[in-house]
Amino acid sequence: MFRRGHSLATSRGFTLLELLVVLVVLGLLAGLVAPKYFSQLGKSEVKAARAQVEGLVKALDLYRLDTGHYPSTEQGLAALVTRPGNEPKWGGPYLQKSVPQDPWGRSYAYAAPGEHGEYDVYSLGKDGQPGGDGENADITSWE
Repeated sequence: MFRRGHSLATSRGFTLLELLVVLVVLGLLAGLVAPKYFSQLGKSEVKAARAQVEGLVKALDLYRLDTGHYPSTEQGLAALVTRPGNEPKWGGPYLQKSVPQDPWGRSYAYAAPGEHGEYDVYSLGKDGQPGGDGENADITSWE
């Protein structure tokens, strides 16, 4: 069963040194791959927010075609899903589901009239603060 000169201990499993080498190699690979993966994740959140803002803009335009005006700031984006009490020409809902949250879990801001046009729709980005760069930049309907 065993050849001469080979003990039972040398024919089983890996040595501690071999396991440590494998762990170091896996750690190095994770250190190289993880930052690239997480930067792509941040970029996809920004892209998702832009797509949601574009969808809200289209829904607002449909609302305006039916009613002749955009929802007021007080009515907000909820007017795209639920008929405002004083809106006889409302032909919605203008969104298939409820008004989405931005990818960071916050509500989109809406104002009508807006500072940049007839209305403003925007997200404050990952940091939730005005301005910023990269993932922290505002995603707006006017740029």
